[in-house]
Formats: sequence, C-alpha cells, structure tokens
Amino acid sequence: MPSLSSAPDDLVLRLTGVSLGYGDVDILRDISLDVRRGQVIALMGGSGSGKTTLLRAATGQIKARAGQVILFEKDLARIDGNALQSLRQKMGVLFQQGALFTDLNVFENVAFPLREHAQLAFPELLTRVLDTLEAVGLRAAAHLKVSEISGGMARRVALARAVILEPELVLYDEPFAGLDPISLGITARLIRSLSDRLGCASVVITHDITESFAIADHVYLVGQGVIKAHGTPDTLGKSSDPYVQQFLKGESDGPVPFDYPSSPKFDAWLTRQEGKR
Repeated sequence: MPSLSSAPDDLVLRLTGVSLGYGDVDILRDISLDVRRGQVIALMGGSGSGKTTLLRAATGQIKARAGQVILFEKDLARIDGNALQSLRQKMGVLFQQGALFTDLNVFENVAFPLREHAQLAFPELLTRVLDTLEAVGLRAAAHLKVSEISGGMARRVALARAVILEPELVLYDEPFAGLDPISLGITARLIRSLSDRLGCASVVITHDITESFAIADHVYLVGQGVIKAHGTPDTLGKSSDPYVQQFLKGESDGPVPFDYPSSPKFDAWLTRQEGKR
C-alpha cells in the first residue's frame, strides 16, 4: 500500500480493509487506500466497478460492512450526524453531471455554498466568487444563465462551486464524462492547479486514462471487487500485470471476460422462465 512516510497530519482520508455493498450484494472488499494533503489521487476502474460506491463511503452516505473509514482523523462509524455534517463542510464534491441550479445564473451557483455556510458582506462575497470564477476562466460569464453556457463551461462552474469554500478534500465523480477533448484537457489541468493552489487533497473517480495519468500523483485501479493494482502513473504504465494491461489498452480479451458471469440467481431465474412454457 502507499508509503506512510508523510507526516500523520497530512492524512485526510484512510480506508483500511473496507468492504462495501448494498442489500445482500457485496460490491467491494478489503479496500485500503490513503489520501494526503496536496495529492491528486486517481481512482480508476471500469463501469460498475464500485468507484462511486467508494465515494459514498468517503462521504458517509453508506457505512462500511467491515474495516474502517477515517476522515479527518474521525472514524465515520463512530460519529453522529452532526459531527458528520461538520466533516462534510471541509469537503467539496464535483458531481458527475455538475448538478448546477438551472434557475440560478453562474454567479449565484458559485455563491450558493458561501451564502449557506459563510457570513460574508456582499462586497467580500462578490470578490471571492469572481476570483474563483477567474481561476477557472469564467469571470466574464458570471451573469450568464446555465442554459447559455456549454457543457464544458458548466463543468468548470461546478468545479468553481466545489472549491469556493476552500475545502481540504475535493471528490470528483467522473469529471471528464461527456467532455470534448479541449474541455477535457482544461478540466484536468484545473483539477491539478486548484489542488496545488489550495493545498487540498483531491480524489478523481474516473475511467479516463490519459488525462488522469497526466495529473495524478497516485493511481488505484479497482476491479473485480478489489484494488487490483496501485502506484504512480509511471509504475502502472510499466506494469506487466494482465489486468492492468487489459484496462490500460482497452483490450476485449484478458482477465475481465466479455460475457457477464453466470450465477445461482440467474440459474434460478432461468429455471422459472423455462417453467412458464
């Protein structure tokens, strides 16, 4: 697992032996990872591999079935709702679809967290929002409605909103999904530059290899319910592990089969269907 040589107070998020699931289905098991201040961590894997489930565990939306989730030195299994809400105020989240308020303009979308959580006089609020929009290249778009901006611009507005409170940890859920190549590159560079400027920890949940490898300090590759590999982008790029190579090269043949695996539940369902004849 990652080196623990950094100062302990650099640790923002730690998962140790964590298992997660829904109902009677286990999604992930024995997951361990560290996220430290100033790092950009890429959490990668195919669709349905459990990446977003890990995000939900990190924010306390679901509880671990086994193991520990430590957020800002607090065990999420041992705190109440008020304490969890306090921890969440140290976090920013960029949702997959941006989740902007369509009835608010760009300025008001970014200002929303400040109005909710900070008591600022309007001149100070105005300066802070415009400065944050400038950091993502959209200062002069402050007056526009959400319907008047492109998808790539909307993602940048959502990014500005996610960091307006200067969080200690930012979670990005598929930040590159649906973007054209130019917007994708811009978004990736913004994630890196904002992380460096704020000194915050960033976790990028994605399956985009090129852009993630360009900005990440450390990469975790999730598959088949476990962490299959982890390391720096350079280390993983040179890995001879068949699973890693299949994922990085997008090959159809390899440890991940093309056909969805059969199961006792499928067999039972099929038996019931055949009995209807």
